[in-house]
Amino acid sequence: MKKIPATVITGFLGAGKTTLVRHVLNNAKGKRIALIINEFGDVGVDRDVLQGCGDEACSETDMVELANGCICCTVAEDFIPTITALLQSDNRPDHIVIETSGLALPQPLVRAFNWPEIKADVTVDGVVTVADASALAAGRFASNEAAVDAQRLQDEMLDHETPLGELFEDQLICADLVLLNKSDLVSPDDLEKVEAAIRKELRDGVKLVRTHKGEIDMAALLGIEAGSELDMDGRKSHHEHHHEDGHHHHEHDDFDSFSIRLPAATDKVQLGNAISNVIKDFDILRLKGFAAIKDAPARLSVQAVGPRVDTYFDRPWTSDEEKQTSLVVIGQSPLDRAAISERLEKAFS
Repeated sequence: MKKIPATVITGFLGAGKTTLVRHVLNNAKGKRIALIINEFGDVGVDRDVLQGCGDEACSETDMVELANGCICCTVAEDFIPTITALLQSDNRPDHIVIETSGLALPQPLVRAFNWPEIKADVTVDGVVTVADASALAAGRFASNEAAVDAQRLQDEMLDHETPLGELFEDQLICADLVLLNKSDLVSPDDLEKVEAAIRKELRDGVKLVRTHKGEIDMAALLGIEAGSELDMDGRKSHHEHHHEDGHHHHEHDDFDSFSIRLPAATDKVQLGNAISNVIKDFDILRLKGFAAIKDAPARLSVQAVGPRVDTYFDRPWTSDEEKQTSLVVIGQSPLDRAAISERLEKAFS
C-alpha cells in the first residue's frame, strides 16, 4: 500500500499558515485532506476560521485539533495517536496537512514520522515554512512578537525556550519549500534583501517562492515527495549543531520496538508500578497493549507515555482467548530488549 503523504506547515504566528491551509482545502480538487491543527491558548481560533471551507476536501471528522501545547513537545502523547487513528479509519485520507504552532521546532515533529507505529504508512511529502516578508523587512521575525511571547507563556507543555532567531533558523533549515508571504507589502529592494538573508539558511535546492495571501499552485505545494523524515542529517537544528560533540545530542532518527507476552498481573497497581519503573530506567518513549489481571473478567487496555500510565478495562475476555498480557515497547534505537524483558518478567512472576 502506498504511503500517505503529509505536508508539515510551519512558521510564526501571523505569517499566514491558516490562510495557506484554507487555500489548500479550497483547491483540493477531489483529494480527501486530513487536517491536524496545533492550536492552544485561544483554543479553537484556527478551527473556527477553517470550518466551512473545503467541506468536500476536509469533513468535520477529518479535522483534528491538538490543543495540549506545542506539537513538538507532545509528539508521543498527542501526535502519534492522532496519526494512528487517521491511518486506521475506514476512509483513509489522500493527504495529511499539519499546521504547527508558531513555536514548534520542526525537527522533532518530522523525526516522529520514523516511529514504528506509522513509518510504514505515512511519509513527509514536504516541510513548508511560511515567512512574513513584511515583518522580516522591518527587522522582526513575526508581525507581532509580543503575541508570540504571549503564546509561549500560555503553553504549559512547552519544554524549550528557543529564541525566535534560532527557531526561525530551524524552520528554514528543515524546509523543503519556503513561502515568503505578504510579499506585496514590501518594496522590491527590501524584498531582495530579505530573500538574500533567507537563502543563506536554506539547504541546497530548497525553493523560495513569493506569495500573497498564501496563494500558490497546488502542484508546487503538494507532491514534493521529499521523504523529509529520511533526511534528518541535513536538517539539524541549531541545538544539534551546537552540541555536535556528542555530549548533549539526545535526538536520534531511528526508533526501535518489540512486543512481549507476559502472564496475568496480580493487580492494576502492580502493573502500573512495574511499567512506570521500566519506562524510567530504560528511557522508553511509549508502551502500549493489553493486560490480564488475575480474577478480572475483562482485559485491561494499557497506554503509557513518559511517566504517565493510563489503564482501563475495555471489554470482557472471550471464551476462546488466552488471558495473558501483551505489550509493545517503543523507544530510541537501540533498546535493551533483553534487560527490559527480564525486568518485566520478574515483575509479573
